[in-house]
Amino acid sequence: MGKGRYDLCVVGGLGHVGLPLSMAFANKGLKVCAFDISQQALETVRAGKLPFVEHGAEPVLEQVMAEGTLTCSDRAQSIGEADAVIVVTGTPVDNHLSPDFEALLHVFRAYEQFLRDGQLIVLRSTVYPGTTYRLQEFLEQSGHRVDVAYCPERIAEGYAVRELLTLPHIVSAVNPEAAARARRLFEVLGPDIVELEPLEAEMAKLFTNVYRYLKFAIANQFFTIANDSGLDYYRIHEAIKHDYPRAADLPAPGFAAGPCLYKDTIQLSAFNNHTFSLGHASLLVNEGLPHYIVDKLRRRHDLAHKTVGILGMAFKADVDDPRDSLAYKLRKILAFEAERVLCSDVHIRDPEFVTTDELIRRSDIIIIGAPHKQYKQLRIDGRLVVDIWNIFGKGCRI
Repeated sequence: MGKGRYDLCVVGGLGHVGLPLSMAFANKGLKVCAFDISQQALETVRAGKLPFVEHGAEPVLEQVMAEGTLTCSDRAQSIGEADAVIVVTGTPVDNHLSPDFEALLHVFRAYEQFLRDGQLIVLRSTVYPGTTYRLQEFLEQSGHRVDVAYCPERIAEGYAVRELLTLPHIVSAVNPEAAARARRLFEVLGPDIVELEPLEAEMAKLFTNVYRYLKFAIANQFFTIANDSGLDYYRIHEAIKHDYPRAADLPAPGFAAGPCLYKDTIQLSAFNNHTFSLGHASLLVNEGLPHYIVDKLRRRHDLAHKTVGILGMAFKADVDDPRDSLAYKLRKILAFEAERVLCSDVHIRDPEFVTTDELIRRSDIIIIGAPHKQYKQLRIDGRLVVDIWNIFGKGCRI
């Protein structure tokens, strides 16, 4: 694409966002460097293996490694050897529930010496509204003459390889020239491009994630209302959605967690001067679901003399990512209430976890923490099962 050694360098290129993106561009023929400081991830990918669950990605990784279009590196100099640089670091939330813009600046301070004039710098992860322009000002004040763009990722973790090639890409930049460059870059993955101003794109990313979080809160609130009335919500849920298109997007209840939805709801609230009452209510509902489950169990069972097993600790089905999983919050609550808590996950390796068979054998009560498809065929007899996800198709009443 340009004069650099690489067409593209992805900073954080071996993580859940960066690696699928690096592979997707490399599979389209671009010379891509996935820059990452994780030695474990580097060793894993260089050996031709994925460091996490990403469905359908192994053949792609094998191909791009064999063709030499993907290079993995921990050399920071690689950043300066690329025509375009995509940074997957977003804006986290600090202990005071405020967006931490300094975390992103820390990345650029660490690597700005390797930037060179004329590069296209693309922010990819969720950022606090206004971040793109602030980054442009920071880089200009530091003497860098680069183009800055914001092109938010929109994929579902675990399915990025497919979705990167099928979903439209939102592109924004601080000036028309940068926007044109960003558009040309992402058109490599697919021609369906939506152009916005940076603030619009930043809000679009937040709105998308928060909308999902609100929908999950509605489902979880409906579940608790039905359960408190002695009803199986899944019977009602099935009736509502049966051949009724206006309810097609009503999700089932479950733990709404992961590294994005909770954080982004807080970011949007902060941007709106903490007057986002709908978001605040959704936080109470979704974050309160583990407490609700334990409270209902405690009222009906002597938990102090029970072993409770949590089957599935990832933040959602069929991935190995434990970040911000509410199953871990559930474990903390149960550790105070129950005699013993056992945890297991078919995708996550943890020396403190037990096998699925051992958890079933030793537990008096089993709570499904993540609905991995491997669990659907399990037979659990003689145990109380709290199947908030309804993976066994028998509904859920606590």
